Amino acid sequence: MAKIKNLTLGVGIALAGVILPASLYAGTESKTIIAPAAPSVITGDIGINFVSEYISRGVPQEIKGVIAQPYADLYFSLYQGDGFVNKVSLNLGVWSSIQDQKTLTGSVGPVHNSDWYEFDYTPGLAVTFAKNYTLTASYFEFDSPNNAFEASRNLNFSLAYNDTDLLGAFALHPHVTYLRELQNKAANGPAGTSGNYYEVGVLPALPAYGPVTISFPITAGFGSENFYAADHGFGFFSGGVNASVALACVPAKFGAWAFNAGATYYRLPNQNAAVYSADNTIDKDRVVFQGGIGATF
Repeated sequence: MAKIKNLTLGVGIALAGVILPASLYAGTESKTIIAPAAPSVITGDIGINFVSEYISRGVPQEIKGVIAQPYADLYFSLYQGDGFVNKVSLNLGVWSSIQDQKTLTGSVGPVHNSDWYEFDYTPGLAVTFAKNYTLTASYFEFDSPNNAFEASRNLNFSLAYNDTDLLGAFALHPHVTYLRELQNKAANGPAGTSGNYYEVGVLPALPAYGPVTISFPITAGFGSENFYAADHGFGFFSGGVNASVALACVPAKFGAWAFNAGATYYRLPNQNAAVYSADNTIDKDRVVFQGGIGATF
């Protein structure tokens, strides 16, 4: 179902008959005092992507029509230091999929004509340690405003390694992820079971060329304990290319905005690709195109 700064001005004003602190004076002249800018403890991102198909952890959710996926995240810095633990932050994220077709959806409640297929929220805690490792523990809830599926509740753990110090421009930025279903399904396994999802991936990128950044995400997903249908272990393999173009025309005070576009190839197992079957054949090879706009702040 489903990856900055403030400026404070202090102005000293001298009025007749008012005794001002000596700190406002240098010699016989009064000066405006400008307080140092305090870095914000709140950062975030916001944006919207459009995809040609919606595939979640290897399971197709929609394969036709217009699919819009807006998102927003906030990151609250709780601690920064130079010891073994370098940073602790609270993360709050929301994500949606809005689809004008209902090719693959059923109904688990009163039928709604709404195009709002999915709404997710993902609070979590991220800890960066040993400088380059970040462990994030999150609660994932996947809801369906139009009752296409039952609300799925999950715990998610992800470990990411920033290998830039080791490999420089050839850094792979690997990550591993584990998700445990707590209630209802996050994939297409049988109802009433609680499965496990495992993911490994890398995100190499080319050195930035002016405003353009190109990355190559590669991911593989697996399941156990009936996470996938028929308890198959292999969920998907994907590899893609994404390009991001920074919008230098937008003033920095409005955030760092960028356009993005890309394509992702998916290799799916039979049980996940069955929705693409035609003439007694199953198309297990899919290419999904995406594009959108977003900002970080």
